[in-house]
Amino acid sequence: MPVLHSVIHKIDKKPDGTPAALHLASVEQVDSQSRDDLIQQLNESYNAITGKAWGFFHHESGAHPFSGWLGKYLAGVGDFLKFSTIAVEHLIRLMEESNLSTGGHALFCHYQQGMTEYLVIALVQETEAVTMTEGLNLMTVKRLDLDHIRLAARINISEWQNNPQSKQYISYLKGKQGRRINEYFRDFIGCQEGIDGPGETRTLLKAFSDFVESEDLPEESAREKTQALVSYSMAQAKLGEPIALNELSSLVDEDRPKNFYDFIKAKDYGLSETLPPDKRTLNKFRRFTGRAEGMSISFEAHLLGDKIEFDEAGGTLTLRGLPTQLTEQLKRASL
Repeated sequence: MPVLHSVIHKIDKKPDGTPAALHLASVEQVDSQSRDDLIQQLNESYNAITGKAWGFFHHESGAHPFSGWLGKYLAGVGDFLKFSTIAVEHLIRLMEESNLSTGGHALFCHYQQGMTEYLVIALVQETEAVTMTEGLNLMTVKRLDLDHIRLAARINISEWQNNPQSKQYISYLKGKQGRRINEYFRDFIGCQEGIDGPGETRTLLKAFSDFVESEDLPEESAREKTQALVSYSMAQAKLGEPIALNELSSLVDEDRPKNFYDFIKAKDYGLSETLPPDKRTLNKFRRFTGRAEGMSISFEAHLLGDKIEFDEAGGTLTLRGLPTQLTEQLKRASL
């Protein structure tokens, strides 16, 4: 993951209402293993956070100037330090207007992963840690708290430049620190929400359930395909990458790699070619299975409480919305 440019500025902002103090970096971070380790850890922490939203830039304007500054930097008008300085000064103004007390270290990093370029921006707090000196004495030091990032955004520069119609080239945190803080940071980026990650993931899982039902798959085959979908989607989430429908389709059915993809398109679920995976939704998607005395039951966990109800005391399942094929068989058997 080559780091192309990185800068860290510091914002001192007290909760007593006094104006924020900005300490600007005079140079970029030098090329070092410490810098690379920092960016690597930042990305891993960011990818692990589940509360994210995806969007795209507002049109450049006085209210949303960030995309214009970024575009000029990428076009070679000014260097990365100048770009980050202008941006962090804008961040300070929004912070003061919103009367918010969140300061910290404003980290800007332009890096490349594979063939894709990204810009990540994070407001990172400091925390104390205990270390051991060479004389075997304990010493308290301050470190950047990358385990508890509250405000951050990542821009897929390559997708923004090559696919300007996309509505998911920006991801940003939607944490629990409050709506006003989330909104001011989103306004700083100039981002509007585009893709509903949890909603898109739920639609994908619904399409997959319909696909499994339409294929009338044996229990073992259905379980294997479910595992393939969840494993791939969770791996993409860990990497911070989207789910690609054509790639997923080839994993779900290796013998007919376009089968699931064609099913989605034919049924018009309205899914994008790529969509951001939502970990919370995926974690709920697993299969319950059981077999006894000529009876085999298999269903996805998300149906529990909806189409399927479990009575623990009576040891019974109540099913709604039975498959048409099963209903017809039962009707014929009752004649």
